[in-house]
This record gives sequence, structure tokens and C-alpha cells, in this order.
Amino acid sequence: MPKSKISLKAVILVGGEGTRLQPLTHVIPKPMLPVLNRPFLEHTIAYLKKYAVEDIILALSYLPEVIQDYFGDGSKLGVQLTYAIESHPLGTAGAVKNAEQYLDGTFVVLNGDIFTDLDIADMLAFHQHKRAKASIALTWVDNPCAFGVVDADSDGRIQRFVEKPSPDQVTSNWINAGIYILESEVLEHVPIGSHYMFEKGLFPLLLELGEPVYGYQFSGHWLDMGTPEKYLCLNCDLLLSKAKSVLINRLSKDEVWCDQDVTIHPSAKIIGPVIIASGCQIGQRVHIKGPVIIGPNCYLGDDVSLEETVLWRGVNIGVGAVLKQCVIGNDTKVTAKDQVINRVVIPQSSQNCT
Repeated sequence: MPKSKISLKAVILVGGEGTRLQPLTHVIPKPMLPVLNRPFLEHTIAYLKKYAVEDIILALSYLPEVIQDYFGDGSKLGVQLTYAIESHPLGTAGAVKNAEQYLDGTFVVLNGDIFTDLDIADMLAFHQHKRAKASIALTWVDNPCAFGVVDADSDGRIQRFVEKPSPDQVTSNWINAGIYILESEVLEHVPIGSHYMFEKGLFPLLLELGEPVYGYQFSGHWLDMGTPEKYLCLNCDLLLSKAKSVLINRLSKDEVWCDQDVTIHPSAKIIGPVIIASGCQIGQRVHIKGPVIIGPNCYLGDDVSLEETVLWRGVNIGVGAVLKQCVIGNDTKVTAKDQVINRVVIPQSSQNCT
């Protein structure tokens, strides 16, 4: 549990289609991708609620109605949700500027594809102690070249930003983790209705103006769910207890969890960790080796083999098919004896992601 409860509003940057997650996001918004058979955004909301952050603004642009229809006003989750919808992409800082009318004082911003166990209460205490105008969560990575590197002095005050440095430019392994605590007055520097980024716009500008911008280093779990590979990794990490979601009780890596109305033939062999949602049918001699997540109303024909795979709702797998390190989208049919290895498959197209 967190060290203390806090009074803080939050903005979640739900963003656009998510090109790095295609083809998954052709048919479903990125925050609605199922993680342990629950929308990823629902995990994020539960994480915020743990710290009593219950006034949450969702900055939306891609298929906003799908998210609004599912979450409504947030009351079923014990939070208050407000929607700030962009008519055109505004960038990270621009999206928060679009929600400015709902913000005052200190607030937290989270990139919508980040999964973390960062202690928000501790970060807020750091922010207040430093009297910062902006505090940026920093996480350590072995190879920072694909991220935004942050250089800070011994007191944590940020000196400069280097976006996606080449290997000879790397001066630090601490990167921008996509979680910020901000004072609302910094939004005065963000143009209205324009595409504007925190990383390349607002934060460097605040440094130029001499404003106190600090880096909060943390060593907890952090994963950017920005690619199909990372999406699969997150599901597997949660099943293997390498990470923990507030939304799901602690999982045991050796167990098999079945919802109601699941039919499993006695000859099937299932090795945990595995989650099987309601309405699923598992045929004869099926072999499932976890981590595997099976969504609602899936059908696995006889002699099917699954390993390290996520099936969404309504997947039909033909007799003798073999699936490994895969993500299979809603209502997809996998033909008999097909071998689906290290791929993403959705029914609307034949696109694969290797």
C-alpha cells in the first residue's frame, strides 16, 4: 500500500491509434487492449485509485466513443472521469492544455501506454520538497538510445534532455518514464490548439526560463506497452508475477484460473499460469503451457497446442493448430494444423507482426 493518501488530479494521455501497436489498434483503441482479460486503461485507473487519485481526466483522440461507452462517468470503478477530446492530434503537452479547464494547482500526468508500480505519493512528496514546477519520473534502462535521456545534477535538478541519442551521445541511462507531476501554471507556456510536446517543447523551454524542473528516479517496475511484443510481455509478466496489477489479486505462477461455464475435456493438459475466461471450450488432447490468457467464448479444437499466447474474445482454433508467442485478435479463426509462431493475427486482415 502507498505510504499516504494524496489529493491530486490526474490526466491520462490516451492518445491516438498507436502506430507501433498496429495491427492490434486498427480495430480497438490502445487503452482498450485486453490485459489479463481487462482493458489496459482499467488497470491504470485502479493504480491511480490506490493512491486516492480519483478525479481523472482522459485525453482522447482515437475512437473516443469506445472508451466513453465502456467507462462512462467512472462511478462503477469508484472514480470520477472527465473526457477531453481532441478534434485533431495535439501532442502530449497540447492534449493536457486541451484539458486545462479541469486543472488547478498540482496534478499528475501519465502516458496511457505505461505500466508501472511507481509510488505516486512518494513522487509528490519529492516534488513538493524540491518546490518544482515540473517533476519527471526517471527509470533506468540498459539501452537508452530509443528513449529520451535526461541529465540531472546531484540534487536531481534537470540540466538537459537528449531525445533518442546515438550511442556516442549517451551520457545517462536514466530516461523519461512518461509520468509527470506539474504545477498548472506551466500550461501558460503551451499554445492553445496546437500540436506541442512535453519532451521537445515545454520541458526544454522551462529549462531555458530557469524554472525548477526535477527528475525523480525510481527503480520499480516500468514497461512501455508500445509494441505488440511489449504488449505480450506485459501479459506474461503479470501472469508470472514479475509485475503486479492492483486490479487483479496476486497470481500464482503455477495455477490455472477458470471463469464460469468453461468446458475442458479430461484429456487436455494445462500447465499454469493460465487464465481461461467464461464460455470457453477446450477440446481433446489440447496442450496449454502458460503463460497463456484465453478470452471469453474461445474454442480450441482437438490436439491444439498453446504456449506464451494471448487470445482475445471469440477466437476459434482449428484441430491440431500450434500457437506460440502470439496475440490473436477478437473473432479470429485459425485454420486446422496451422502453425502461428511469433505473430499477431486479426480477422480483418492477414497482417502479421514478427
